[in-house]
Amino acid sequence: MTPSEQLEKLAVRAKQAEEHVAAARAKAKAELEDQVETAGASAQAQGERLREKADAEQGQILDTWNGAQRAWNQHIVQAHERFAAKKAELDTAKAKRTAEHAERDASYAIEYAFAAVEEAEYAALDASLARMEADELSGAAVG
Repeated sequence: MTPSEQLEKLAVRAKQAEEHVAAARAKAKAELEDQVETAGASAQAQGERLREKADAEQGQILDTWNGAQRAWNQHIVQAHERFAAKKAELDTAKAKRTAEHAERDASYAIEYAFAAVEEAEYAALDASLARMEADELSGAAVG
């Protein structure tokens, strides 16, 4: 899959996420809990696929990406643990603080994703330029 196709896939997925969050406001609690569980499982599966790809391409990708992946994975695990632990809290004040914390986490995740899209755009453009330069050099060497 080309970088351009990957960015297109990312845009479609971001739009789906936006629609799911907007629709969540109108859902019953049980339905929303099911959707949260499904989204969590999907996020875990995507993270696992990314880890597998990074492991398979060890040495072919920059160590900084591996470090970023490890840091992000640690954040996700901690966030999921916090969410699970805080679900049990029934006190209203605690529940409000939990909601505020979850909203901040969501905001941070969105900001992180936005930065990742910016970096992905840069990387895709850089890859296109590198391919163009390699093709030019190959043509110059043949000609």
